[in-house]
Order: sequence, then C-alpha cells, then structure tokens
Amino acid sequence: MATVTSSSRQHDPAVPAPACGSGTIADLVPSALAVLGLPGEADRLDLHALLGPAPVRRLCILLVDGLGARQLAACADAAPLLTSRGAPATAESMRVIGTGFPSTTAVSLSSLGTGVPPGEHGLVGYLMAVPGFDRAMNPLRWRLHGEGDHVDLLAELPPEQFQPRPTAFERAAGAGVAVTRVAPGYQAKSGLTRASLRGGRFDAAFSLGDLAARSVAALAASDRALVYTYHGDLDLTGHVRGPDSDSWRDELAQVDLLTATIVRDLPEDAALIVTADHGMLGIDDPLDLDDRDGVATTAGLLDGVRLIGGEPRDRHVYTREGAAADVRDRWEETLAARADGRPAQQFAVVERDDAIARGWFGPIVTDDARRRIGDVLAVATGTSALIRRSHEPLQSRLIGHHGALTPVEREIPLLGFR
Repeated sequence: MATVTSSSRQHDPAVPAPACGSGTIADLVPSALAVLGLPGEADRLDLHALLGPAPVRRLCILLVDGLGARQLAACADAAPLLTSRGAPATAESMRVIGTGFPSTTAVSLSSLGTGVPPGEHGLVGYLMAVPGFDRAMNPLRWRLHGEGDHVDLLAELPPEQFQPRPTAFERAAGAGVAVTRVAPGYQAKSGLTRASLRGGRFDAAFSLGDLAARSVAALAASDRALVYTYHGDLDLTGHVRGPDSDSWRDELAQVDLLTATIVRDLPEDAALIVTADHGMLGIDDPLDLDDRDGVATTAGLLDGVRLIGGEPRDRHVYTREGAAADVRDRWEETLAARADGRPAQQFAVVERDDAIARGWFGPIVTDDARRRIGDVLAVATGTSALIRRSHEPLQSRLIGHHGALTPVEREIPLLGFR
C-alpha cells in the first residue's frame, strides 16, 4: 500500500473528499449482505431502517445508471414512485448517499461490486494509464483507447488479476446466497464484470419488461437471494440529449414504471433497493485540449504531458519524468485565468499525491491504484469540461457529463421498497 503525505498546498474546501466507510456506494452490497444475515458483514447504511422491521430474505438492488439524486428530486412529477408520491406506505422517503471519485460508471460499479473505495479496487477512472502500454485503458470496454487497436486486453490484463480481491457477490455466493446479476447480455463476460462484478450467475435481459421479469424470477427462485439489476438507458439519454431534456424526463418515467413493476411482483419477504452510480450535468463553454490552432487558452498545456486520461469533467494527466510540478502549475494558471477574454474556468488542479492525501480515492490507496492515477488531476468545479475533439470526437459532442466531485454528480438516491 502506498504511503502518501499531504502536500503543503492548501486544500480547497469547495472540493470535498468522498465520505468513505459510511454513506457511499461502496457500502451498499456489504450492508445488503448484513440485512440477509451473513456473518461478519456490517449494515453500514442502516438498511434495516430503510426497509422496515420485517425480515428480508430476498433482496434486489436496481442500479439505474445516471440517476442523480438532484435530477430525480427536480423531476418528481415524472417519477411519482421514486420520489414517494403515491408510494406504498412502507416505502421510505428518499435518502442520499455518495459515489466515490471519480463519479463515473466503471469506478462506481467496481466500488459497488467489491465493497471498497477506488483506491483499494484500483479502477480509478474512465480512461487510465496501465504499465506497459502507451495508450490509456478504457475499463468499461476493457480495451485500449483509440483507433486501430488489435491488443487483446482481456488476455494481456486478465480482469481477475487486475482486480484480484474477492467481490461482495462472491462472498455472498460462498455463504449460500443465490446471487443473480441481471443486465444486458454484452455485460456477461465483459472485463469490468469479470474484474468487479463477478460472483453468482448472470441472466441476460433484452428489454425493460424483461429486466423486471428476470429480476423478480431470480428472487422467486430461492429462499435466500441477492439480485443485482442494471439499467443503462437513462445515462445514455442524459449524455446525448442532456439531463435537463424532455427525453431524459420521459426516460425517467420509464424507470419509474420499471420500479413499480418489480415492486408489484416482489415476494412477501423480499425488498427492492434503487440507487445509481452517479448524477450528471449539462456542460457549457468547454475547452478543447486538442486545439492546436493558436488559441491562447490551451497553448502549452500539453508540454511535458505523455498521456491524457480520465474524461472531460475529471482529467488524469500523465506527465513525463520530473515534469509533474511544472505541468500542474501551467494547467492551474491557464485554467484559472483564460487569455481569450471569456470567463475564467473553474477547475481544481492537483498533483497525484495531493489528491490521495485529500482522500479523494479513499483512506487506502494501493501501489497498483497509485500507478494508475494521473500525475496531475484537473477536476471541474463549475459547469465546464476539458474535451478532446480530435482524440475523443463522440464524447466531445455529448451534452451531459459527470466524473467530478460536485454534489450534482456525486449525490445518488438510496430508495427502499417492500
């Protein structure tokens, strides 16, 4: 494990560290196992209070990708059940927990599956450097980023070795709980599933109705069961149309219907928990890091940089040997005061050891995780983003983004239904 001391640079109180150990997505499955009666597991989130006094023998966790707590609260009319309007009397009002950092899918799902923060499970970003390769790795696809990739990363970096610690699902299955993961079929043998969500059996779902039916069937098939159900269309809609769009609200209504369908068919001793992996916000006035046309705002930012990872709201900057401090100063100065007359951008720019000392990746950061974190991190604190139109053309055109530490990105709902 890495031992890191805090830098002398003053910490920005506007950029809080995730509250690891209590109140994050990493605490959810261990808490669920405690509710199901597994010895040695602690109910870190007090799910007993959320779900009521009646014993729970079967539990379904529905993870809705991109369902931020603040977006949900702002769209209560589109989701009456999820916001407790007209909900069953046993449904609690919305509780809020946090993601880890970065607030992005691969990181959050790994925290959910392993039950530990990113610094321990080692999946620390949307794009991250891995030793032995000159391009960043995308853990969602388990491949190197960029065109013309012929490297079989599943063979080169076996997921079970990349993230070797047992998952919470494996612990549950080993204790005799029937574990089922219900999700689109492409996830069955994906690198991320093998790394962080392995354990139990996988049941492919082909539509929204099928997702509900397969989840309920998995609960009914055993007298003690844990079901993990994944729904991703809300996140896709938010990225493409924006989280403030009519399309997002209409998709949220479908998520509310999905929830109602599962609740309707729950066995008597079963419960449903609904949560998410991150929120989202629409960005404005992005900077293009690939702009080489003499725009003063980005001039010199790539000097001393060997690789850029992360995503627009959270950039991991991998520097050349000995260049980290200079790169940090250059990025901090450039992003703090734009030279083209437009409003100043809002970013926290810190070196890796500083980010670790602030607790962004959790209280423990392993050597493997440390090597995958950028030498410098540029994290958005406002509504801007650092895009790369040449290297990331599709992502750069998206309206909705996430990944940073703002409340709208990190706060996720924790809802319980019987």
